[in-house]
Amino acid sequence: MEPLAQVSVPNKWPRMKKADPDLDGEVYMNFMKSHCCYDTIPISSKLVICDTTLKVKKAFFALLANGLRAAPLWDARRQCFVGMLTITDFINILHRYYRSPMVQIYGLEEHKIETWRAVYLRYSFDSLISITPEASLFDAIYALLKYKIHRLPVIDPESGNVLHIMTHKRILKFLHLFGSAIPKPRFLQKKIGDVGIGTFKNIAMVQETATLYDALSIFVERRVSALPVVNKEGKVVGLYARFDVINLAAQKSYNNLDITMREALRGRVCYVEGVIKCYPHETLEVVIDRIVEAKVHRLVMVDKEDVVKGIVSLSDLLQAMVLTPAGIDALFS
Repeated sequence: MEPLAQVSVPNKWPRMKKADPDLDGEVYMNFMKSHCCYDTIPISSKLVICDTTLKVKKAFFALLANGLRAAPLWDARRQCFVGMLTITDFINILHRYYRSPMVQIYGLEEHKIETWRAVYLRYSFDSLISITPEASLFDAIYALLKYKIHRLPVIDPESGNVLHIMTHKRILKFLHLFGSAIPKPRFLQKKIGDVGIGTFKNIAMVQETATLYDALSIFVERRVSALPVVNKEGKVVGLYARFDVINLAAQKSYNNLDITMREALRGRVCYVEGVIKCYPHETLEVVIDRIVEAKVHRLVMVDKEDVVKGIVSLSDLLQAMVLTPAGIDALFS
């Protein structure tokens, strides 16, 4: 499970050696400190909670049926939430058992969530990272980036109920919708290729001729959320995200992970995110607008020949816009 524990705001934030002077604006930092997590909770939204005794297969079908990517886990015996079930779990299950001589992949359909947790938590932490509705969005961003998680439950401390699942996307959308009243920092007009926001070295990619199992291995080893699929010239031809793996459950095709990535891209039947690109000459403001409007988690930076040059993610943007001005580097703390 993605590790989850009650977040407490540290007395001293980890400091960077030196904040980038080009990004040394405090507008967005102060905006996030002045708004709490409760402000971002929508009037109406879906929330699926899974009991740990539920079969893994049924749990992932519940996520798929509701178009969700994660569900809080409830342990009835302990009467508390103990973690989050995410697409990452499904990937880890497939990767661990697909080529295992001891376990047939079809047998996993009968596994309960608690059975998988008993195996997985030998190599992870059994803790719950959550946040209160009164905590600031600044604290939420720090928790998401520091613990390298994509889902942060907002839990009412009095009732113990999960009110919402905070995400990078939700926070950036909130800023995009309600931050128009504040002055725009000058750095928004800088070119994305000049400010160094994103990943530009050792980019996780997969060849279109590689197998789907190869892609799962990269997901597990690199802990990335999506992989640009490239041809032999290095040109991007698709983007395979972790959420796309859930299609294997819908199609019951998880017994064949030796198909090529070209076939895997063609086989997607729901929520095809597509390749949303950006270019080094485009401004940071344009990149932010595109990522919000497209409702994606990252943009693939390419040159004029469509050769991959980098990845600009929501984590990169929130780090640069909110935490860097405060002298905090949560991504490496």
